[in-house]
Amino acid sequence: MTRTISVLGATGSIGASTLDLIRRERDKWRVVALTANGNARELAALAREFGAEVAVVADESALAALRDALAGSGIEAAAGPGALIDAAALGAEVTVAAIVGCAGLAPTMAAIERGGIIALANKEALVSAGDVMMAAVERHGATLLPVDSEHNAIFQCLQGNDIAHVRAITLTASGGPFRDWTTEQLQRATPAEAVRHPNWSMGAKISVDSATMMNKGLEFIEAFHLFPVGVERLRIIVHPQSIVHSMVEYRDGSTLAQLGPSDMRVPIASALAWPARMDTPCDPLDLATIGQLTFRAPDEQRFPATRLAREAVIAGGAAPAVLNAANEMAVAAFLGGQIGFTRIVQCCEDVLAHGLAPAPRSLAEVIAVDAEARARALELMEPVR
Repeated sequence: MTRTISVLGATGSIGASTLDLIRRERDKWRVVALTANGNARELAALAREFGAEVAVVADESALAALRDALAGSGIEAAAGPGALIDAAALGAEVTVAAIVGCAGLAPTMAAIERGGIIALANKEALVSAGDVMMAAVERHGATLLPVDSEHNAIFQCLQGNDIAHVRAITLTASGGPFRDWTTEQLQRATPAEAVRHPNWSMGAKISVDSATMMNKGLEFIEAFHLFPVGVERLRIIVHPQSIVHSMVEYRDGSTLAQLGPSDMRVPIASALAWPARMDTPCDPLDLATIGQLTFRAPDEQRFPATRLAREAVIAGGAAPAVLNAANEMAVAAFLGGQIGFTRIVQCCEDVLAHGLAPAPRSLAEVIAVDAEARARALELMEPVR
């Protein structure tokens, strides 16, 4: 049976991994829409390869190039935020929501409102707009399947079990490239060093988030919304090998863990095939070769981002949205050489200390909170001296 699918963020790493899986089972999928930020040439090539009905670029200045590249194909070309929303609302059975940043909020909501399956890879959907998004999922009968390796692992470990029997959920963290660095070394860390993740191949922003451990803090907030067990039952542990992707402990003392290679095609495949399974080209785990799986508690003195995220969840209201926005601005400043590495999380804490707006009740209010927090972060950031 052929299923329909749209990939929002087709030229990013999640989009590329998704399309690689679809490419291997072409007879099982019909591609409805593919979107990208501004890479018209790559998007057009993918749209032609997969026979997409619609191709959309967020950057309106790239529309002419997209139309030229799709000339004679019969594929509709469109551009702009409104076109992204329209593409998401086309009603594919599965929508992969992988647009990075707040630009992905409205398209993700549009897909949710159609009531299909949403394979969620956009962090902002739940970090910044968790209450709003989860309410929409329930209201429209959508199915939300997490694509982040940690949340997908938890999802798998919960299958067939009652969440009321959960004693604790543990998200694992690699610790990033600086997990063994001293405070003094962290103060001198460069962007080139921060994006050099030891286990995963990721974009610059998420690699820096892994280095600060803010990525795990944001995932903690996501887990709070996805798996309603309460803040006190959510934990983080550092696991340098990135083999155990998360664990669920039950009231009887049993702990279920999901293990897999450090390849995003594994959790993506889990979401695409759910509730069944599908083949991936990933090499099976060779535990004898791996030899050891080690774990240690996170050091919130050197890496305070996880503490800050936990405090944001407890504070509630607009705090998670503010934290996310401030972090995006600070990471961009770090990558641009404007601030030092340790200033990233400090900037987030400074923005949160300036007071918070009430809890956003709509997507428009989430976006307004996000904009205000970004402006505040920009004011507070100090250049490198």
